[in-house]
Amino acid sequence: MAADMGDGDADAQGGPVRHIPVLLRGVLDALAPAPGELIVDGTFGAGGYSAAILQAGADVIAFDRDPDAIAAGAKMVEAADDKLKLIRAQFSDLLDHVEEASLDGLVLDIGVSSMQIDEAERGFSFMRDGPLDMRMGQAGVSAADVVNRAKVSDLTRIFGILGEERHAGRIARAIETERAKQPFATTRQLAGLIERVSPRRPQDKIHPATRVFQALRTYVNDELGELAQTLFAAEKALKPGGRLVVVSFHSLEDRIVKRFFQDRSGKASGSRHMPLVAVRQATFTPIGKQPVTANEAECAENPRARSAKLRSGLRTSAPAENTDTDILPVPNLAALAALGG
Repeated sequence: MAADMGDGDADAQGGPVRHIPVLLRGVLDALAPAPGELIVDGTFGAGGYSAAILQAGADVIAFDRDPDAIAAGAKMVEAADDKLKLIRAQFSDLLDHVEEASLDGLVLDIGVSSMQIDEAERGFSFMRDGPLDMRMGQAGVSAADVVNRAKVSDLTRIFGILGEERHAGRIARAIETERAKQPFATTRQLAGLIERVSPRRPQDKIHPATRVFQALRTYVNDELGELAQTLFAAEKALKPGGRLVVVSFHSLEDRIVKRFFQDRSGKASGSRHMPLVAVRQATFTPIGKQPVTANEAECAENPRARSAKLRSGLRTSAPAENTDTDILPVPNLAALAALGG
């Protein structure tokens, strides 16, 4: 079970956290924004990265699928005097809004924002009772749809793979029994069941519902698939010398980012028993030491930073490669659309 899995969510689930951009210094060092450049902030949230990039003199195109984040950012757009464009869209839709080879940089902060967790009606937190929702875009299949409609085998895979929950099967079977009596509708209803089925042990650092909620949120928003598609889109959207910077918080996300940069490094593969395959041209080269993590001072100020990992790459002049998600470790789970009401 990954040590970085859940720590950030556990802190965030426990109470309101003042929004502080994670690894901001590391992001700016890797992104190196400058006047006249065009940078995409793929995960606008509360606008922390965008504000810092604007302050450095660059123009920003920011994406967010959450209509609340778009509405809250309107004042920042107005104050930016045409240097900030805010788009309501998933970041995987990048190439629908920017030209290929047009960007000087792109930054992604993967995961749920503290603002979303702090709003009980969004259903992300088991510490605040609210509808079992978890949809970042506020549309489509909800967490309640998944819990109430998915087969036990699918729930077990979702909890076990996306949440790395060791009691995935036990929790899934208990959900099946409970939902036959009464469908799940609220966060506390689900968290209460998990507490009964898998009680917290004295040595446990996180709440027993943490990994299940993490898994549901990741599944409902197709976060791993979105991340993989965006990495491929970024490869096409960045100009030679452009910089891709990704901050992730969980082992599955970091594994995808790490694998992508390794695959795009252009190194030959093989073994001493097999001939080397043809050397490919690198489309990215690493920027500094990888990964970058938070120091003790930042972790003390912002507990969410404890599990953050930053990886970054410099776009070369080599043509973009294929966009086959099979090269990245994205799990094959039940189709989300099939679980809708």
